[in-house]
Parts: sequence; structure tokens; C-alpha cells
Amino acid sequence: MAALRTLRKLCQHTQHQVCKLHTSASRQEAVVISGKKLARQIRDEVRADLEEWVSTGHRRPHLSVILVGDNPASHSYVLNKTRAAADVGISSETILKHTNISEEELLDLIDKLNTDPRVDGLLVQLPLPEHIDERAICNAVSPTKDVDGFHVVNVGRMCLDQSTMLPATPWGVWEIIKRTGIPTFGKNVLVAGRSKNVGMPIAMLLHTDGRHERPGACASLSPLFSLAGDATVTISHRYTPKDQLCQHTKIADIIVAAAGIPNLITADMIKEGAAVIDVGINRVQDPITGKSRLVGDVDFEGVRQKAGFITPVPGGVGPMTVAMLMKNTVKAAKNVLLCPPQRIRMAVAS
Repeated sequence: MAALRTLRKLCQHTQHQVCKLHTSASRQEAVVISGKKLARQIRDEVRADLEEWVSTGHRRPHLSVILVGDNPASHSYVLNKTRAAADVGISSETILKHTNISEEELLDLIDKLNTDPRVDGLLVQLPLPEHIDERAICNAVSPTKDVDGFHVVNVGRMCLDQSTMLPATPWGVWEIIKRTGIPTFGKNVLVAGRSKNVGMPIAMLLHTDGRHERPGACASLSPLFSLAGDATVTISHRYTPKDQLCQHTKIADIIVAAAGIPNLITADMIKEGAAVIDVGINRVQDPITGKSRLVGDVDFEGVRQKAGFITPVPGGVGPMTVAMLMKNTVKAAKNVLLCPPQRIRMAVAS
């Protein structure tokens, strides 16, 4: 009888080893999440929402973009935004200003656009020249027209889990995760990067308390897309020792890389099946062609062999950022009807 039990255990052990070998051998590459495809889906939703809005007698929303200086990347980003606006049916204008514009002149222009009833959404393309205080400029934009979601009022509401203008890139990351069906409830998340416009808001969204008002909730979307984060979030930054960073990434179910450091996240740093969202945009020289190319913060080819999901650069978070900006512009147009002029003036004054 004892020999029979021993034989049974041996068979079970052998079967377990065969299963492990089969799982390992059949391990597939990560699902590459197409930000372009998801962005098209969102832009289609915005277009449909906008047509319904216009059909009920409202005018089309208008987006004003202030572009200071001649930074080629900024000009490219603004062009993408205005093209997307035209695609969904939003009218837009780009106001070009010379690099040497004074901060006071820029503030006067913002004040003029804040009080222009024809302007629904307003953004100032960053970065700005060094002599201009970016925080002062972001806070000068009316919170109800702040489609970038950078005003201190909108940031505060986001941190309190209240509906607001969410920063476009963090909201884009949120939508990538939710629309792909990647679970966040009770999961470990590592956000590499603590910038106030990207890293910090992403961390805030992903640990959103499900008992509170959901940020980004939208009646026109399936409830799936308005679920809370409820994740356990860790933020790393430039002073996080590499060995400590590895300790966090190896237990993370989701890694959001937003540090601006090429190859910051490599395959040996992640656990198998993790979701890796690459927000980084870095221009490096190709060692073979000698030409410059865009890469993220993640070693894409290496990590895709081990991750469950991964976003590419380009074609991942970038298109989502523009799509969410369009959603914010429509939201801004509708907010004008929801916010009496007195409340708008109070918010701007604060």
C-alpha cells in the first residue's frame, strides 16, 4: 500500500513538471496594446457626442492653443492636436508667440482668452522659455477652460477623487488600462517618475478610492471605463537606488514608466505577465543607421518576451494623450452651461 502511495506521488510530481514545461514552452510574447486603435475608438465617441451636442442647438466647441517659441517638437505636438480637433469636429486656432514674449504679455493674452465666450478650451503648450514661470501660466488659465488639467483647482479635485479636467496623458494611461481589461483592484503598481503633470497624476488615478466619486466617469461610456483604481501604488524617482527600484518592479502587476530615461525598465526587472505602460519619449541615435529615433523608457524587445501587456513607443500613450484632450475640450464646452459666471470668476481668482 505504501508503495502504491509512493508511485501515485511520483506520477503527480511528473505530471506537475510536464505542465510546468508546457507552460514555459508555450509562453507567448506580450500583447502589444495599440494606442492608435484605442485613440480612434475614443475619437469616434467624441465625434458622436459632439454631433449630438450640436444637433440640439449648441455651437461647436472651440479650442485655442498658445504656442511660444520655435521648438520643433512642440510645433509637431500642436499640429497633431489641431488635426485631431478637426477630425472630431472641434474648431481650433493656434496663436503663435515669439520666444522673447514677456510673462506679463502672456498672462494678458490668457486673461483675454479666459473672458472670450467663444473660447471653450484653452491650453498653453509646454515647455515654455526659461524666463517664464510655467506654474504661474498654468494657474492663469481658467479651470473651466483648462483642457490640460494643470490648474491647481483641477489638480486638487483630482486628488480628492472628484470629477474634474484630468491631465490628458495620465487620463490616457488610465483609459489604456481600463479598456484593455487590465485589473487594478488590489494590485501592485509601480510608477517610475514623479513629475507633477504625468507621474504624480497617474499614481493618484490608479489608487483612486472606489467609494468616492470616480475621476473620468462619463455617462456615455460603459461602466467598465469609470471603475476606480484601488491599487497599491509606489512612486520611484531619480534618487531611488536601482536595487530598490528592482525590488518594487519585480512585485508590480502594473509598471508605468514615465521617467524620461531610455531602457530604465528591462526584462530582468519585471515579473512574468506584468502590464507595462511606457510613457517615456526619448530621442536617441540608432547605432546602425546613425539617425535619431524615438524610444520609450522600456527595453521594448526584451520586456515584451516576459510581460503580459506592453505599449509601444511611438504609437502607445501618445495618440491617447491627444484623444483625451479632445474629450476635455467637449467637457469644457459643456461646463460653461453648468458653471454660472460668478463661480467661474471665483475659480479663476483662486
